Amino acid sequence: MNYFSTRNETKKYTAAQAIAMGLAPDGGLFVPETIPSVDESALRALCGMDYRARAVELMGLYLEEFSREELEGFVRRAYAENYDHPEIAPLHLLDDATGFLELWYGPTCAFKDMALQMLPYLLTASLKKTGEKRQVCILVATSGDTGKAALEGFKDVPGTRIFVFYPDGGVSAIQRLQMVTQAGENVGVCAVRGNFDDAQTGVKVIFGDSQFAARLTEKGWFLSSANSINWGRLLPQIVYYFSAYCDYVNSGKLNFGDRLNFCVPTGNFGNILAGWFAKQMGLPVGRFICASNANNVLTEFIQTGVYDKNRPFHNTISPSMDILVSSNLERLLYMLTDDKTTAAYMARLAKDGRYTVDAEVLSALQSTFSAGFCDDDETRGMIGRVFAETGYLMDTHTAVACKVLSDYRAQSGDQTPAVVVSTASPFKFAADVLAGLGADGGAEPLAALSEKSGMPIPAPLQNLEERPVRFDGVAEKSEMERLVDQFLS
Repeated sequence: MNYFSTRNETKKYTAAQAIAMGLAPDGGLFVPETIPSVDESALRALCGMDYRARAVELMGLYLEEFSREELEGFVRRAYAENYDHPEIAPLHLLDDATGFLELWYGPTCAFKDMALQMLPYLLTASLKKTGEKRQVCILVATSGDTGKAALEGFKDVPGTRIFVFYPDGGVSAIQRLQMVTQAGENVGVCAVRGNFDDAQTGVKVIFGDSQFAARLTEKGWFLSSANSINWGRLLPQIVYYFSAYCDYVNSGKLNFGDRLNFCVPTGNFGNILAGWFAKQMGLPVGRFICASNANNVLTEFIQTGVYDKNRPFHNTISPSMDILVSSNLERLLYMLTDDKTTAAYMARLAKDGRYTVDAEVLSALQSTFSAGFCDDDETRGMIGRVFAETGYLMDTHTAVACKVLSDYRAQSGDQTPAVVVSTASPFKFAADVLAGLGADGGAEPLAALSEKSGMPIPAPLQNLEERPVRFDGVAEKSEMERLVDQFLS
């Protein structure tokens, strides 16, 4: 199977080339030329497998140049003792109609591990398949979780370095500690003055600088991405939608073939887009409910067809969703239109900060997606209410999705069984989760949340405050390229 850019479908690339490059040369995102089908018999077979076997089967459909033995080895190493749950991505059923897909049992306690424990194996194998002799620097902009997950995934991987930029003051205290205390000889981290969109724009500018790329080549380096703009990041996420459906069926609470809704907290649109690919492959999904916080640009877009980033930016208690430029939306726009239309939309976004899709595109979008948002007070209220009524504890991002799902059901009357995609351990946002429970953790929110909930502090988050800070730099967006140049000197 070949891949091409969302902005130019004439030039084809192999899967290995697409994964190694991360971003297409024209600034577009790589998409597969076809979407493979999973028929009824194949879906039944998946229901009889564990998570690792499901990953091998599904990723193999998109990675024809990778052998089954290679993929089995990648999966075996990516989802191993580094996961604290034997099911890797368990489905917790709150009741017959609502489940929580818990994606936070990996080494950084966030859903990004599901892809970023896999990506280093896909990337290093892709470099060999393409005959690449240069070393690769993974360049990352993060709104909180991707940074730590990428750092952990690429830590001390031979032939690689990784540099992460995060918005100064725009991540939780625990997310920041996870990054600035990161171990590894090949890692770098720096805060950027501004918000996530400033950091992400800065990274895209670096990728688009041909003169800088030429200088790096002279040094024996090239850049790639671990953000969800990289197809190798997005692909592993398709797996857990199929896995959630199979586990729901296996629970006896859903009849095989019946539809299932998914409510997904998303900022960069990668998480929910992976689910959309699963639906196109044949997974029986009714609707995707896109859940946003106060940075509700996606909600407005899905409801009106107008994408407008020209609005106030809010720092919220669900910081991984504090995004106004949702990069992965470009892939969906391409799938609903064509490369020329998509390129025109992206040009308008770059020039004016907004674009409007036509009625046909909006209709296609709304045939699958619904959307909603909630503010911080509503998020805290949902955390407290669900814990009081059921004993189930959610992080702030999962609570946003839970509230949006509740609103969607009340407004639409759609009572289809649904899965809330739970993206992080509540301990990653301990202070704000405690506030939702009506408590104050003081100087030790992790310990206080553990005592309040009866849940143990996840091992990766224990003793974070005692680890030495290695990266305390803060830079302007204009300094980002220089810092990467120094990092590779």
